[in-house]
Amino acid sequence: MGTYDGNLKLFERCFQVSAHLGEESLEIEGEEGNVRRAQRLVEEYSALVESGTRFENAEIEGFLRIISQDPEASLKGLAEAGRPRSFGKKSIAPKGLNQRSYVDAMERHDMVFGIGPSGTGKTYLAVAMAVDALLTKEVSRIILARPAVEAGERLGFLPGTLQEKVNPYLRPLYDALYDVLDPDRVDRYIEKNIIEIAPIAFMRGRTLNDAFVILDEAQNTTSEQMKMFLTRLGFNSKAVVTGDVTQIDLPNGRRSGLIEAVEVVGKVAGISIIYFTERDVVRHSLVQRIIRAYEEFDQVRAAKANGEKSSG
Repeated sequence: MGTYDGNLKLFERCFQVSAHLGEESLEIEGEEGNVRRAQRLVEEYSALVESGTRFENAEIEGFLRIISQDPEASLKGLAEAGRPRSFGKKSIAPKGLNQRSYVDAMERHDMVFGIGPSGTGKTYLAVAMAVDALLTKEVSRIILARPAVEAGERLGFLPGTLQEKVNPYLRPLYDALYDVLDPDRVDRYIEKNIIEIAPIAFMRGRTLNDAFVILDEAQNTTSEQMKMFLTRLGFNSKAVVTGDVTQIDLPNGRRSGLIEAVEVVGKVAGISIIYFTERDVVRHSLVQRIIRAYEEFDQVRAAKANGEKSSG
């Protein structure tokens, strides 16, 4: 129930019900639909505790907040999303509430957006979930895509063939795969086209069936590229779109397809959007402080710019 019944009060606010705790009972009053949702959560909690799951007080508070924001989320799903997944010698488990919510969303929804700063595990967890789906035969292939536009560079200025030119842009996807799976297995899957890694331009004109599709660095897609990607999804497929809207490398005047997509499809049924913050960064602790410093700097700069416009 939390300190001073804090979680019970949050429970009442989340489900818009009134809860009365007796010595051996919990009575819930309210509208029928709200009471039914609240009852389901209490039953899930009881079953999980009886089966050996242990919750921290802060976890319950966090889960209640997630469930209040996403009516389709469940305590059972969020608890199970935290279980380690084994890939041979490698075991991976989400860290923190947002990563759990992200994994849970990827299990429940066919399209998920993971938005936030680098180092929060957006791409890594998406790749891990894709590999898990492939190994358990939920899908027959993995497709990883990235826009080949970064830091003001242009492909034409790079030496080599087209594949050699785009490989540096796709390297982070290879790195995540090699970390999750045995390198020989990754190479074998790539050779057989079970795993495909390519620039987003290669998606045009295709319908992607029975696949787990990941679009990484989506903030660098144009509006046209994003619409093209989102409409490629075929039968028995999942799509995960990851990006950091503070790291846009598109030419001036081009609007990020990721920012537009969130506005256009953010409320479409079947799509989930998970937002990460600097608190979710799982790299060196210094990275969190760097991200926070840049955010504060940008806020001050924006405030100055607005002040200059209003005085002008």
